[in-house]
Amino acid sequence: MQGVIKSYDPGTGEGIVVRDTDRSEYALAADALEGSIFRTLRQGQRVVFELDEADRATHLRTGAEPDLGMGSVQLQ
Repeated sequence: MQGVIKSYDPGTGEGIVVRDTDRSEYALAADALEGSIFRTLRQGQRVVFELDEADRATHLRTGAEPDLGMGSVQLQ
């Protein structure tokens, strides 16, 4: 899924991502940045994410506009 960071507190790691397709809001999972290139997030930042069993955003990666023909980039 693609979305945009609505809010992020680097002190607590808490934040909200808004899904592009229907504007649903999801809280970030505690491990949302684990294994990603992100160390922090900023409001308005585009991301690709998955949902965990509790419907929290996790596995954040860089995102690109779908109409630019660019896929997501995942660094390992």
